[in-house]
Amino acid sequence: LAPCKKMKLNKNVSSSRRKQRKRHFQAPSHIRRLIMSAPMSKDMRTKYNVRSMPIRKDDEVQVVRGHYKGQQVGKVVQCYRKKFVIYIERIQREKANGATVYVGIHPSKVQIVKPKMDKDRKRIMDRRAASSTKKK
Repeated sequence: LAPCKKMKLNKNVSSSRRKQRKRHFQAPSHIRRLIMSAPMSKDMRTKYNVRSMPIRKDDEVQVVRGHYKGQQVGKVVQCYRKKFVIYIERIQREKANGATVYVGIHPSKVQIVKPKMDKDRKRIMDRRAASSTKKK
């Protein structure tokens, strides 16, 4: 018994799991940026009227899922697009030889608490806020 499928609206997008995974893992850097988006915290969501944003270095984030979840807020040190992870300031572990390394965390498992604002980011936020108010 096959589960009933939704009608596919866009003929350019495959509904095949295999093809979706292939496109995800072979995505070029500019598309990985969009895939690596993180939700905004509740107060930021109301302030900027934007639900999520592509994450970038120097954003302040809070981990909400997994082993490292907690209340402390850390700054994004690096966005590693090749591995689909971000490195956060105080989230490190010690290797067997004593060296400390950052632990990679997927951006969907963090919340942006304080975005790094510059004129380009401001323009993106304003544009997205305008489109979301237009839909309502």
